[in-house]
Amino acid sequence: MEFPTTHWSQLAAATLHGDQGASGALAEFYRRYREPVIAFIRRRGGDPSRAEDLAHDFFLHLIEKSTLARADAAKGRFRSFLLGTLVRFLRDAREREQAAKRGGGLPVVSLDAEADSPLGPAVEPVAAAEFDREWAVQVLALACERLDAEFREKDRAADFAVLRAFLPGGVAPPPYEEGAARLGLTLGAFKTEVHRLRQRFRGCLREELARTVASPEEIDGEMAYLGRVLQGAAGGRTT
Repeated sequence: MEFPTTHWSQLAAATLHGDQGASGALAEFYRRYREPVIAFIRRRGGDPSRAEDLAHDFFLHLIEKSTLARADAAKGRFRSFLLGTLVRFLRDAREREQAAKRGGGLPVVSLDAEADSPLGPAVEPVAAAEFDREWAVQVLALACERLDAEFREKDRAADFAVLRAFLPGGVAPPPYEEGAARLGLTLGAFKTEVHRLRQRFRGCLREELARTVASPEEIDGEMAYLGRVLQGAAGGRTT
């Protein structure tokens, strides 16, 4: 698999220079993290419309203030940097709202300056776990979208509608016999089809994760972490 240019450097270029290729990375970054950011804000008690407004303002802030250029692979995962910045952004937004209600002003605090603190972002473990769960769900969704597009290109959208139930992260799949009957396959042929689908899905997951790490060596670690996050989320739903 060809390893793409790390999005960290591409996002910095998009923010600072407006490079066309990097601007595409910026759009991909927004598509990848919009839902986790909105879900995280909602978990903090924001109503849906307010959450979307805050998310929009947050992404706009990142672009206007060149905050993404400060992300450093040597200091940890990109999403950890992003979450720390989001937590500070929400805190400052809340303080500004409270100050406005009191009729007083509030000095503008630079998130970039605070991000340079050697102590790093003050993010509670629970908050980080929540954000990572939303990130993991989004990675699954993006990988599934890639598979859907591949099946559509082969005029097999109807087949994928049946097969996708056998991928991780979905609802409980029907019996194999039922899936085989719907596709007009023998049980053995259907099981082979599911096995191939899951292999390709794993490949899609790796391709998605390759876009969010600084080097190919990190992909296996991210795959393992993704699995742990999803297992933890599934366990939490059963309690």
